[in-house]
Amino acid sequence: LGANGAGKSTLLNVLGGMLTPDAGTLLVDDQPVSLPTPRSAWEHGIALVHQHFTLVPRLTVLENLALGGGRRRRLRRDVEALMERTELRVPLDAPVETLGVGDRQRVEILKALLRDPRVLVLDEPTAVLTPREVEGLFHLLRELAGEGRAVVLVAHKLDEVLGVADRVTVLRDGRTVLSGPVESQGHEELVRAMIGDARVDEMALGLRGSPPDRVGGTDSGRVDSDRIDSGLIDSGRVVARLEKANVVVEGVTRLRDVDLAARAGEVLGVAGIEGNGQRELALLLAARIEPTSGEATLPRGIGFIPQDRSIEGLVGDFDLTHNAALALHRDPTFVSGPWLRWDRLREAAEEIRVRFEVAAPSVATGAGTLSGGNQQRVVVGRELRMAEDLLVAENPTRGLDVAAAAFVHDEIRRLAGAGVAVVVVSTDLDEILGLSDRVCVLARGRLVEAPPEACTREGIGVLMLGGRDRAGREHG
Repeated sequence: LGANGAGKSTLLNVLGGMLTPDAGTLLVDDQPVSLPTPRSAWEHGIALVHQHFTLVPRLTVLENLALGGGRRRRLRRDVEALMERTELRVPLDAPVETLGVGDRQRVEILKALLRDPRVLVLDEPTAVLTPREVEGLFHLLRELAGEGRAVVLVAHKLDEVLGVADRVTVLRDGRTVLSGPVESQGHEELVRAMIGDARVDEMALGLRGSPPDRVGGTDSGRVDSDRIDSGLIDSGRVVARLEKANVVVEGVTRLRDVDLAARAGEVLGVAGIEGNGQRELALLLAARIEPTSGEATLPRGIGFIPQDRSIEGLVGDFDLTHNAALALHRDPTFVSGPWLRWDRLREAAEEIRVRFEVAAPSVATGAGTLSGGNQQRVVVGRELRMAEDLLVAENPTRGLDVAAAAFVHDEIRRLAGAGVAVVVVSTDLDEILGLSDRVCVLARGRLVEAPPEACTREGIGVLMLGGRDRAGREHG
């Protein structure tokens, strides 16, 4: 465990042969070893599931699984058997570039498991998996440990860690600050160790209870008063609308007759098992694609937090200022005639760095040098600024520590309190239920609004698997 930038991924990359330590000793079976490459780690029985995907986009899933391990005759059969055992199912003949982040995460896990490792190292593997898949993965991890293997897991959800781990270690600022048996640790102790601050709200601690009250009137110092005075807060005003929208991709219908109205001042949550149209819905609402048929009426000021920050959200070789400019150049504030106002863009990037506590020494820092969580902070901060009318967010807290996730949730509520319509598309049911005023579910491309009495993990789960809507109509 550890906050964003604490050194978790760096430590795992040393174990996986991706980085060479500058000092210290690495022991395998109590013998000092050198792991200069990933292949040397594999030869010692160590397999690493990366936080940032390492797949080849243009190759198929099966071709990616064959890389590095040779083209075994029984590869397809072995993969199918592994998918059956783990319940992590992916289309083997589909190019990776056509998959969503959930399917890519499944491929990364399968790739590591195919090596039959003695030491399995997983860097935030559950961020985009469904609750059922997380349960199945953890059952598998316990089986592997029971066979005498070692499993190292990095995760940000404390309930997951406390539910599956035997021991827990917390890093802060690159140092071990806590280590011991799980049964002797609680939520508050772990959070204090992670961030050095006990002032974390109930949602961040992962405790049971009602979500915090919506903010917007009281304690909303960050809300833009000009937008409130301009009358943007108009309860019930439809900001974005889809009517009988269909999206067909390569002959496959991804969205079917979708009707949706996103209203000013509300958070609309969209849940669903990946592959049921969530990606297409988010892109459609963010004006990245157009409907094949039907109507999409969208506002001008749209912020979009994409599902994959490293591919769609940032350019790793650009510094923070240039990455801010990727979206902010559309704002007249940052333009003078045909020229960009780089002085103002640097100021905006600095505001994002400070306000969202990005662990970077300056805005001249390259985005590619940041941890995954800090990259997510940059994207979230930039897109919240762009969202004058509508924010579309796919898994907005993916890779964020508990304190940062709580901060982003609070900012989303504040944005809604300022009259912005917010649509959150997330694989995290707790996030959906904790943030949303209304919840919709996508099942096989059809959108169903969940009645209030169904807004529980169990009720949403039924709809995700093709249950009935409030009119009693069966879907799926």
